[in-house]
Amino acid sequence: MAKLLNSGRDRIDFEHTDISRLFVGIFVPTLTGLLFGGIFNIADGIFVGRGVGSQALAAVNLTGPLYLICTGIGLMLGAGVSVVAAVHLAQGNLKAARICSTQALAASFLLSLIVSVLSLAATDQVSLALGCSEELLPMMREYVVWLGPTFCCMSFMMTGQFVIRLDGSPRYAMYVSVFSSLMNILLDWVFVFPIGMGLMGAALASSATLVLAALMVLWYMAFRTRSLSLYRLRLTLKSLLLTLRNLAYMARLGFPTLVGEAAIGIMMFVGNNVFMRMLREEGVAAFGIACYLLPLVFMFGNAIAQSALPIISYSRGKGDFERVAAAIRFASTAALASGIVLAALSVGLGDEIVGLFVSRKAEAYSIACYGLPLFSLGFLFFTVNIALIGIYQAMARDAEAVVFMLLRGVALLVPSLVLLPRALGVPGLWLAVPLSELLTFAVILLRSMRYIRLWRSGRRGSGDAAAGA
Repeated sequence: MAKLLNSGRDRIDFEHTDISRLFVGIFVPTLTGLLFGGIFNIADGIFVGRGVGSQALAAVNLTGPLYLICTGIGLMLGAGVSVVAAVHLAQGNLKAARICSTQALAASFLLSLIVSVLSLAATDQVSLALGCSEELLPMMREYVVWLGPTFCCMSFMMTGQFVIRLDGSPRYAMYVSVFSSLMNILLDWVFVFPIGMGLMGAALASSATLVLAALMVLWYMAFRTRSLSLYRLRLTLKSLLLTLRNLAYMARLGFPTLVGEAAIGIMMFVGNNVFMRMLREEGVAAFGIACYLLPLVFMFGNAIAQSALPIISYSRGKGDFERVAAAIRFASTAALASGIVLAALSVGLGDEIVGLFVSRKAEAYSIACYGLPLFSLGFLFFTVNIALIGIYQAMARDAEAVVFMLLRGVALLVPSLVLLPRALGVPGLWLAVPLSELLTFAVILLRSMRYIRLWRSGRRGSGDAAAGA
C-alpha cells in the first residue's frame, strides 16, 4: 500500500506541459476521487433504503443541508487557497504558499467543528428546523448524533485534497476518496446487514470513513508533501490578524463554491418541504433519490472546475494568457460533453437507478420513476454552470461567480420550487431545478459574450481573460 500511495507523487509541470495533457492529468484522478466521494454518499442511501426502509432514507436526506454546509466550507477554502497559493508558487514565493495552505486547513477544521458542536447540542431543534416531521425525528436524531462529531473531518479532507492537487499529487488526492469510499461501502454493509445496527450503523460507517480520509490528508501534509508542507503559524496578535486577512481573501475567492454547496442544501430544504406538503414522506424519499444523484452530476462540473483552477491561476500568476485561454476552452468543452452524457444516461436508465435505492413495490419507487427523467433534464445545464462559474473563480472574478451561484441557488431556484408546482402540479416539482439551471446558463452566456468580444478585439486583461468561457 505504501508503494501505491507513493506513486501518487506525480511530476506535474504547470508551466510547460501541454494544456490538454495537463488538464487530463489532473481531471482524471480528480473526477475519480470525486466520484468515489459520491459513491460514499450513494452507498449510505442504498444501504439505508434497502436495509432500514424508505422513511429512514427520508430522514437521512433531511440531514443533507448539514453535510453540505461542511462540504461547502472545505470546498470554499480549498478553492480559495488553490488560487492564492498557485499565484505564490508561480511567483516563487514558497513560504507564502505554505502559510496559506496551513491557514486554510486549520480554518476548515475549526469552522466545521462549530457545525458539529451545534448539531449535537441542539439535535432536535436543528432537525425540526430542517423540515423533519415528528414521525421521522427519532430516526434523524439517531443519524445526526453518530455522524455529527466527524463533520470537521469532512471539511479538512475537502480542503486538503485541493492542497494536495496543487502540490502536484492529484493521484494521492484521488486515493483519499477511493480508499475511504471503499471502506464506507464495506462498513455500511457490515453494520446495516449482518450486525443489524440500522441508521446508527450507517452513521458509524460514515464517521469511520471520514476519520480515515482526514488522517490520510494529514499524513501526506506531514510526511509526503513536495512543496506545500505545513508551516508553524504564530499566535501573536499581529500574526492572527494577518491570518484572518488571508483567510478572508481566500474565503472571498472560494465563496462561490460555498454558495454552490449551499444551493444544493437550499434545494433540498425547500424541495423537502414542498414534497412533504404534496406527496408526504414517500415523496420526500423519492426526492431524496434525485438528491443522491445530483452530487454525482455536480462532481463532474466540479472536477472540471477544480482541474482548471490551478492551471488557470498558475498561468495568470505567470502572465501567460494564451495558456489561460486554452485551459478555459478545454474545460468548457469537457463540461458540455459531460452534461450531455449524464442527462442521457439518467433519462434512459431512470427505472434501474431508482431500483437501487428502494423496493419496486414501494410507493416511493413509482414516484421517483416518474420524476427522475424530468429532473435529469437539468443535468446538462447544471454541469456546464458549475464549470463556468469555477472558471470565473479562477480568473478572480469572484463577485460575478457569486452572483451566478446565487441565481441558480436562490434567486431562480426557490421561486421555481414554490411556483412551478402550483402551476403544473407534480411535474412542476421535478422541473423546478432544470428551469433554474437553464435560466442561469442563459445569464452566464450573455455575460460571457462581452468577455469573448473583448478577447477577440485584443483587449486582454487578467479579468477579461474569462472570455474563453
